[in-house]
Amino acid sequence: MTELLAVVAITLFAVISPGPDFAMVSRNSLLLSRRTGVLTAIGIAAGVCVHVAYTLLGVGLLIQQSLWLFNLIKLAGAAYLIFLGIKMLRAKPAADEESICQPALSSLGALRTGFLTNVLNPKTTIFIVSLFMQVVQPQTPLVVQIGYGAFIALAHALWFGAVALFFSTPAVRDRLLAVRHWIDRVFGGLLVGFGMLLALTQQTR
Repeated sequence: MTELLAVVAITLFAVISPGPDFAMVSRNSLLLSRRTGVLTAIGIAAGVCVHVAYTLLGVGLLIQQSLWLFNLIKLAGAAYLIFLGIKMLRAKPAADEESICQPALSSLGALRTGFLTNVLNPKTTIFIVSLFMQVVQPQTPLVVQIGYGAFIALAHALWFGAVALFFSTPAVRDRLLAVRHWIDRVFGGLLVGFGMLLALTQQTR
């Protein structure tokens, strides 16, 4: 029971902590559509499943022990965030209301964006690997560990799904869409900042 409570508490704290996932979901929900935001959230949950899978397979321990591999993941994640951020920073004012509301991502594109944002985030790697290596006991049955992983993925899906619903409500969107290019630039700056932090700390864990 103590182990379960620890997993739940640590997971909830980690999920609600601001980061690239939050920035991406809130941006897509606010500036594109509710559907895009929710699909981005589902993509994030899918990325979490990848982290859980390689951790249960023992690859997480290899990543934890191999500095060069860990830094390679960090650099890949940093490059992806900076790439997305620069695209957002180049946003220009929309010519008309129709272009403001026009979705810029397909369903697959939204899923891919959420998935890559999470799966390339080394902070998620650290969180899940550390959780399973330090909190979950070695004698815990595999089926229970898989259950923990499912809970972690579900927690991400529910939290970021709620974020998507909030930022896509008409009351929020109607007030902010007129300055969508500035919002895009703010979120772009945040992603570039997250990416730079990852790149500049590549030699430490």
